[in-house]
Amino acid sequence: MKIGFVHLGCSKNLIDTEATIGICKEHGLEIVNEEKDSDIIIINTCGFIDSAKEEAINTILEMAEYKKQKCKYLIVMGCLVQRYYDDLQKALPEVDLFIKLDEYDCIWEKIEDLIKRGIVEKSKTKSIKKISEISPMPMLTQEEFLNREISTGKNYAYLKIGEGCSNRCTYCAIPYIRGPFVSRKMEDILQEAKALVKKGIKELIVIAQDTTKYGIDIYGESKLTELLQELSKIKELKWIRFLYSYPEGISDELIEFVANNDKIAKYFDIPVQHIANNMLKKMNRKTSKEQIQGLIEKIRERIPEVTLRTSLMVGFPGETDEDFEELCKFVQQAKFDKLGAFMYSREEGTPAAKLPDQIHGNTKKSRYNKIMQIQQKVSNQNLRKKIGKEYEVLIEDMSFDRRYYIGRTMQDVPDIDGLVYIKNNAEENPEKFINKFIKCKIIYVDNYDLIAEM
Repeated sequence: MKIGFVHLGCSKNLIDTEATIGICKEHGLEIVNEEKDSDIIIINTCGFIDSAKEEAINTILEMAEYKKQKCKYLIVMGCLVQRYYDDLQKALPEVDLFIKLDEYDCIWEKIEDLIKRGIVEKSKTKSIKKISEISPMPMLTQEEFLNREISTGKNYAYLKIGEGCSNRCTYCAIPYIRGPFVSRKMEDILQEAKALVKKGIKELIVIAQDTTKYGIDIYGESKLTELLQELSKIKELKWIRFLYSYPEGISDELIEFVANNDKIAKYFDIPVQHIANNMLKKMNRKTSKEQIQGLIEKIRERIPEVTLRTSLMVGFPGETDEDFEELCKFVQQAKFDKLGAFMYSREEGTPAAKLPDQIHGNTKKSRYNKIMQIQQKVSNQNLRKKIGKEYEVLIEDMSFDRRYYIGRTMQDVPDIDGLVYIKNNAEENPEKFINKFIKCKIIYVDNYDLIAEM
């Protein structure tokens, strides 16, 4: 049988999709890229915020149309299923099988039952629980990590080092969906990393809901720095980066290691969410305005060429005009190289959903637009400082008209940050540079992207 996959959501969810592709391939199913050619379609969903949930439902309905053609079975898995299993079963009879996160340890058995007998044991009904009642989700087996089908191309792959989250921010549903933080064993992670590099992967992107918490649950202390040290010993590996490092977990040891190791991207992805102390307290964040500002200053002092990225939330319940103005001033002064913002989404079951003074949608949208307008100017100023400088760029594609190579510097996360467009100097065989590292000089800035020449 032929099986097609539709992936939605974050990079952590992507690894689950890749592992499921590997499982299906191992059991003899043929993987296809077109839904119209599929006997089975599997959708891996996100259930984090309203926009993600809406996208997931629309995608399920869109894929259900293929059941009028070749598709025999429609399967839906992922965070949305874990969170709304009962509701989805009632609302979407077009779906033949829903697989929750806590059923991933028997994912193939469920798919096989559907294919062979058309019989799927119904999961027990599930209602929203308190965080204290939610048990850790089952971690994919080491074999499933090793056998996953890399979908991100020849150059980079994500490396998941933990599952779930224990931070309990008042707005976030992740702990209710994926349970408390659980680390993978270091030896298992290193084994997977070496296997990926053997396949030709040049860049590893280390991810978890909060990478700075890695190891605390199994080793009694954070082992992120030690893990990065071990990864950097893999000879053929060119670039290593780690994402989602919460400010309270960034130690002096980690900063020093990033400063001194050539394989580690001089890049800190630090989600701060807000800067007003009363907002941080309501969000149950573990840092203050003063600590955040001190951390930024410390990192830049130790690593002058560092790239700093953050994510911010606007419209959290009770956010006053004064709180928002304080956030705007912070964005102007901190001058983050990369910044993402999102509007607060009222998620059922979270403490913030019960807070008074919920912000009107139009106000949230207005505040979001203002933050991004400020950041666009900041980003442009930061990028202009790169004009005339030389960088090593990993070429990954060519423009449609073949006038430009398209690549990234070590300071750019794929699919999130900007790109570098390098003029093609009429090479006879221009594709010889694809998947190669080349030196170039920046000559121009175009919005969030850079234009360069060899």
